[in-house]
Amino acid sequence: MRILKSLAELRRWRQQQSEVALVPTMGNLHDGHLQLVKTALERCDNVVVSIFVNPMQFGANEDLDSYPRTLEADCQALDALGVSAVFTPQVSDVYPRGLDKQTRIEVPGISDILCGASRPGHFTGVATIVCKLFNMVQPQLAVFGEKDYQQLQVIRLMVQDLSLPVEVLGTATQRETSGLAMSSRNGYLSTEQKQQAAALYKTLEETKAKLSVNTDFGELEAAAKEKLTQAGFVPDYFSIRNAEDLQKATPEDPEWVILAAAFMGKTRLIDNLRVTNAAAK
Repeated sequence: MRILKSLAELRRWRQQQSEVALVPTMGNLHDGHLQLVKTALERCDNVVVSIFVNPMQFGANEDLDSYPRTLEADCQALDALGVSAVFTPQVSDVYPRGLDKQTRIEVPGISDILCGASRPGHFTGVATIVCKLFNMVQPQLAVFGEKDYQQLQVIRLMVQDLSLPVEVLGTATQRETSGLAMSSRNGYLSTEQKQQAAALYKTLEETKAKLSVNTDFGELEAAAKEKLTQAGFVPDYFSIRNAEDLQKATPEDPEWVILAAAFMGKTRLIDNLRVTNAAAK
């Protein structure tokens, strides 16, 4: 496995490859990340994993400085899976003119709702870094997790809008035995908080079951927020949306997605669950 520390190294290596799949990450890899890598390896012999904690997608009071960085352990895990290369650029390589002068990519209509409303500018940072990684690595395939569902839809629309020659593949959320979605930020939780946090997925499942007989979305959302509050969360949002464009759900939508974000202590957790509308024609 090659460890490519600069764009120049990456480009020299890339010229020697034919097809390449990319798994973009911020490191601190867990089993959810490794499942993305395994999925990529099933589709392509040459898989590149990028590890870059992207400052553009963090807000002023978020956890950029404290975000866990475990590069050595990450590389060992990726080497064991048979990854071809790990790309670990420096901020100066990714943003050579600095963040203030960096050209930015915005995906309108989907970036300023839900997590975008709570984290202004976050999805501009996501779209910009992913587009830059696509241009740097030039993959035919890129694999992302569905836990970050809004992020996945932002990237899909960006690829469509900019006519990028990359297939974007989403893979199912990997969960702990309690149902809690795997996340690097789970490491911030105490043992007790992790047990409490399982209520997030349970509430999603209960709301999914109710949708088969009740499409009063506002009523379901309010009940779910109350349940999360009782479980020890401070809800950010709990929302039922059209699964494709994330606009507010209607009874006619063929598929919905239930999205939630909530704080357990100081840790903000997100999760989602897709629901097929059996009544839709």
